[in-house]
Order: sequence, then C-alpha cells, then structure tokens
Amino acid sequence: MSKDSSFDIVSEVDLSEMDNAINMAMKEVATRFDFKGSSSDIVRKDTTLELSSDDETRMKNLVDILENKMIKREIHIKFLDPQGIVESLGGKVKQTILIKQGLPTEKSKEISKFIRDAKFKVKSQINGDKLKVTAAKKDELQEVIQSLKNEDFGVVLQFTNYR
Repeated sequence: MSKDSSFDIVSEVDLSEMDNAINMAMKEVATRFDFKGSSSDIVRKDTTLELSSDDETRMKNLVDILENKMIKREIHIKFLDPQGIVESLGGKVKQTILIKQGLPTEKSKEISKFIRDAKFKVKSQINGDKLKVTAAKKDELQEVIQSLKNEDFGVVLQFTNYR
C-alpha cells in the first residue's frame, strides 16, 4: 500500500521580514534629502501598515521606498493592498495598506478548478486559508506546482509541507 504525497498551497508573508523591510525603509527616509524635516512614518499594526507623511508626493515616495525594501527582502509586493490616501489634521496625509495573509476561499476555489480542468491525477481540498493537494506520485505534484507557477492568480502562491 503506497502512501499519498501532498503539499499545501498558501499565501503568507513573513511578518518579521516585513518588519525588517519597514526598518530599512525608515532608515533610508531618515537619510534622504527630499525627506529632510518631514514627519514621514510607517507603523505596522498586526496585518496593516499605517503610513503618514507631509504631502502626497512624499507619501508616494514613502510607498516606493517601502516596496523597494520589500523586494530586497524577497517579499512580493502583491501582499500589499493599498487603500486610498486621505487628508488628516495639520495638512498631513495618511494611507492604510493591508497586508494580505492567507489564501481567500474564492482564490482557493479558482486554483482547485484550474487543477481539476488540467486533468492532473491529484485531489485538492480547501483547508481554511490553505489548499492541500495530494497524489499517489510525487511527479504529479511537481507537475501541478510547475503549472501553478506559470499561471497568475492575482495572489502570491507558496508551496509548503511537501511530503
């Protein structure tokens, strides 16, 4: 009797790496000439980022700096869901950016349907914010991973617990 092999499809950001990217961005802001004398800041609260700056131009530059630091830390910018820039007291601007964690159910269904339509000899099961894929042969699982890497589902896909 052969044991089935499996892996999980997840979409999770490493929050400690995100904190490192934020710290690196704030260090760069502190040394950049165009931010001299400004009160720009990035604060992470659980899975949201609160950005504040003096004006919209500096806000856009602040977001750009953050995205560049995330890329250097190998964090995909698809994890970010920026909300609109809003005016706050004293003529300053604020922006909230949501950090997408987990695989939404509708994306899990879309990925599962893609796997079924591709006629792979695997089973997929939605398990909360993860999608578990099982098969009798590891080669089938590797083919599924390769075909999923070639598709764009609008979220970052990571493959974990490969057994």
